[in-house]
Amino acid sequence: MSHLSGKTIAFLVAAEGIERVELTDPWQAVTDAGATPVLLSPEEGEVQTFDHLDKAETRPVDKTVKSASVDDYDALVLPGGVANPDALRTDDDAVGFVRDFVASGKPVAAICHAPWTLIEADVLKGRTLTSWPSLQTDLRNAGATWVDKEVVVDGNLITSRNPDDLPAFNSQLLESIAHGAAAQESSTPA
Repeated sequence: MSHLSGKTIAFLVAAEGIERVELTDPWQAVTDAGATPVLLSPEEGEVQTFDHLDKAETRPVDKTVKSASVDDYDALVLPGGVANPDALRTDDDAVGFVRDFVASGKPVAAICHAPWTLIEADVLKGRTLTSWPSLQTDLRNAGATWVDKEVVVDGNLITSRNPDDLPAFNSQLLESIAHGAAAQESSTPA
C-alpha cells in the first residue's frame, strides 16, 4: 500500500513527555502508506517517549523546527502526552510553525493533549474539535467547540481523544493526506 508515495509528513514533538504510541502508531501508518515521516523538535539530538508516566524509547530528531519550512511537508502530526505539548507551547518556533501549518490548509492532526499547542497558536476560534477531556475548558476559552467523539475533522484539523482512538485517527489522517494530495494535483495546470 503506497498511495502516499512522495508525501512527507512532519511529526512535531518536544524533547520529552511524548506519549509513545501517539507518535509511533501514526508514524507507522504513514510509513506503511508510502509517505516519509520526519521528526521535528525544538532541539537536536533525541527525544524521550513515555508509556503514560514511564520512560519508553528514545527517537532521533531529524530536523529542528526552527530550520523547518511548512512548504516541505504535506501534513503535520502533533502527538500527545501531557508534558510534550505543554513544552511545545512555550517554544516560539514550534508555535509559529503550527500556526503557519494550520494557515496553509494542509492537514494538521492532533491527539490527546496536543491541542494545547493549537491553543497557543491561536488557531481555534470557531473550530470544533476533541481532545483528552481535561482540555475542554481550555479549548472553549480559546474559542473552540469541544465534542466527545473518537475523531473530529474541522477543515484541515483532525483531532482525537486518546490512544484508544488511534485506529480512527490514523485512518482519517491518511484519508486527509490523500485528499489534500488529490486536491493539489487537480488544481495543477496541465
